[in-house]
Amino acid sequence: MNLIENLTTTHITPSDAAVRLLLAMLAGSLVGVEREMRRQTAGLRTHILISVGSCLLMMLSIWMPQAVGMEKGDPGRIAAQVVSGIGFLGAGAFIKIGNNVKGMTTAASLWVIAAIGLTIGAGMWEAALITLALVLIALAVLEPIERKLFPAERFKYIHIWFAESTADRERVLSVLASHGIKAQSVDATQDVANHSTKLTVLAKIPVNINIEELFKEIRKVGEVHKIKIEENQ
Repeated sequence: MNLIENLTTTHITPSDAAVRLLLAMLAGSLVGVEREMRRQTAGLRTHILISVGSCLLMMLSIWMPQAVGMEKGDPGRIAAQVVSGIGFLGAGAFIKIGNNVKGMTTAASLWVIAAIGLTIGAGMWEAALITLALVLIALAVLEPIERKLFPAERFKYIHIWFAESTADRERVLSVLASHGIKAQSVDATQDVANHSTKLTVLAKIPVNINIEELFKEIRKVGEVHKIKIEENQ
């Protein structure tokens, strides 16, 4: 029996199972390596295990009706449970930092690698490989393009302490805007006894911002004695 027959037959022998499981392992490895290179929570081994496991369960769905002598079965029942269950693993890939959530792409890659494993197990290897190619393009090729076209932004607080009783709010906002920082709200606190003022700005800050240059320009606004940027918790 040739390789194509190993991948497509509905009467699954041990050799058929081995070929499909190896292909599922290869698919999981390719996606897992890409995630590993980006230091994501779910990497090489996780993707391999999900791909191989889902492939095995899909073959089990096909094999069970044949094993008990049923002419018709429903191979989609186990597959449906895999699709639902993978959501729990996907949720574990999320990391919340303030108002920002990391790991959505990794969670999606877990879900799609399960689908690829199921598809390989079902014998639709061509569709599985096409999907694998598209997934790798989306993860590895489109990521730098997306980053360039849509720079990542995160909500943070910018605290600025002025050693004077007034603060030029408009100049501060102008400096922030010149660095691509989008202010959402501005709060001001005045300490009359110490003749000082504090501005707190909630803003969207680009991830690749030049912090040193930003601080340097803010200090030119007035008598600034302290600047702090922190996550929006």
